[in-house]
Formats: sequence, structure tokens, C-alpha cells
Amino acid sequence: MTSSHFPQDAAPAPYVPPPPETPGNTVAVLQWRDPWIWLARGWQDMRRAKGIALFYGLCFWVMAVLLAAVFRHSPEYVISMASGCLLVGPFLAMGLYDVSRRHAQGQVPELAHSLTCWDRNLRSMGLLVLVLIVLELLWGRASLVVFAVFFNTGMPSTTSVIQAVFNVDNWEFLVVYLIVGSGFAGIVFATAAVSIPMILDRDTDAISAAITSLQVVFTNFWVMVFWGLLLTAMVLAALLPWGLGLLVVGPWLGHATWHAYRGSVLWPDA
Repeated sequence: MTSSHFPQDAAPAPYVPPPPETPGNTVAVLQWRDPWIWLARGWQDMRRAKGIALFYGLCFWVMAVLLAAVFRHSPEYVISMASGCLLVGPFLAMGLYDVSRRHAQGQVPELAHSLTCWDRNLRSMGLLVLVLIVLELLWGRASLVVFAVFFNTGMPSTTSVIQAVFNVDNWEFLVVYLIVGSGFAGIVFATAAVSIPMILDRDTDAISAAITSLQVVFTNFWVMVFWGLLLTAMVLAALLPWGLGLLVVGPWLGHATWHAYRGSVLWPDA
């Protein structure tokens, strides 16, 4: 009877993963001045394509007018619907991202091309939209729960909501509502901060884009918090009077968001 003997050093070769299909990215370490640089570059892009900026500005303004009509009839949805406006904004601004990208490539931007720039990224965009819609629905449900707890006699009118917010006796309601709203707003912002322009730029999948966006936010937490507050302040200021400021601020922030992505996500082949 014979036996087979294998060499003691006949170990399997170590696994070598295949090279990635696209170059990996690096999350940049941001400085406090970077948000101002993004705004300055966004302003330049907007001035270079005034007609396209006006078109998208009108879209933002019409959206704000329609939401204002909803606010008057369902005040309990004010903050959640406002967050929905801020959520839809980046998707509407995808055409503006395309304009800024074409400027950077030395090409002439076109309105028609900006309106269809998402067609090759439909699957990734669809998945990301689904994730953000789920977050929005959870946010809206949480807002309703807070109202139901503090207004157990029924949903208040717009006037009573304003009175409740500015009434010191209702500070518990205001604190809880702001905590809940801020928590969901932070999740939505961290997920979408750079993910949408990244999908447009690199045709990456939604999960990788969302993870990269989270990495950008948590690597540069305070700078990105400042950036988020700056965006919020500019949008709120643009709502007065009658939301007309969105004609300028909407496309401006769209272009600036593209530069925020380009400044915070570095590619070796860029």
C-alpha cells in the first residue's frame, strides 16, 4: 500500500483581488475657507450660463410656490415638506452639475443636454432616490407623531402652529420637534452631500456614492456642518419675499454643490 505525500510548503497562492473598474477616490481634508471657494466658483459658473441658470431658477421658484400652497392647508407637514424641497433641489440641480462639469471640460453647456444628463445614470439615481424617499417618509411620520403627542386635540391650523412655536409655554414641543427634524435633516444631508454629483461624474453605483458622501461628512464634520448651515441660511433668505430669491440662489447653490463635490472627493486621474 502506497501513500501520497504533499510538500509541506505547497500552500495555495494568496488571493489577489482584481483591479477596480474605475480609479479609487480619496476624501480630501477640507479647510474652513473651502465653502466660500465653492460659492465663488458656483457664482462664476452661473454667470457664464445665465440663460440656463434662469431656467432652473424658475423651476426652483415654482416648486417653492407650490409647496407654500400646501403649507397653508397642512401645517403639520411644514418642516417635513420643506425638507422635501431641499431634497428635490439636488435632483433638479443635476442639470446644473452637468453645466459646471462641461465648463470644467472646456465645453459649451447646453440646456437640452443638461435636461437629459441623468439618462445614463438612471439605475443608480433611482436607487438613491428610493433611499432618500424612505428617509423622507420616516421623517414625515416622525413629525406627525410629535404633533400627535403635543396636540392631542387635533392637528392645529397654520396660525396655531406659529403661536405654538413662539409660545414659551410650548418649549418642550419646539425642542423635540427640532431634535427630530435636525436628526433626519443630518442623515439626508450626509447621504446626499456629494453622492448625486458623484453619480453624474463617474457613473458609480448609488451605494458607493452614498458611502463616499458619508465619509466626506464625517471626515470633515464641522466644515460640512458649516456648509449645511450656510446652504440652509441662503435658502431661507431666498424665500423672502415670495421666494423670488430662489431665481438666483437656487442655481447658484446647484453650481456650488458641484464644486463642493470636486473639492472634497479627489480622483487620481482628474
